[in-house]
Amino acid sequence: MSYPNDRKYTKEHEWITADGSIGITNHAQDSLGDIVFVELPKPGAEITSGKTFGTVESVKAVSDLYAPVSGTVTAANDALATAPEQVNKDPHGVWMIKIQLKDPSELNALLSAADYEKFVSEEAGH
Repeated sequence: MSYPNDRKYTKEHEWITADGSIGITNHAQDSLGDIVFVELPKPGAEITSGKTFGTVESVKAVSDLYAPVSGTVTAANDALATAPEQVNKDPHGVWMIKIQLKDPSELNALLSAADYEKFVSEEAGH
């Protein structure tokens, strides 16, 4: 799997674009299996880098979502409330929340697509 170069990645398997869209990676959705529920913050909520901002529930487990950067939620993808399986179908095309970044330089601390791919393969023991 190649990961899009137009975003940054976390070691917790979230991605973020420069305009503040956040989602989970293909690796994350693949590990989770069939996603049945997504809990997201409401617009106006503050999120803090490294802290949880929601959860993803699959048939296997419930996993926390971690904020890649700090900011204010400007939108939540309400379509996921009734169709959470969209995340499984297109993890890099489906955003979960959009934020106004508090400090865009926080993006510099995140992984590039190449670094994330390397991290995933090392984590898998390849």
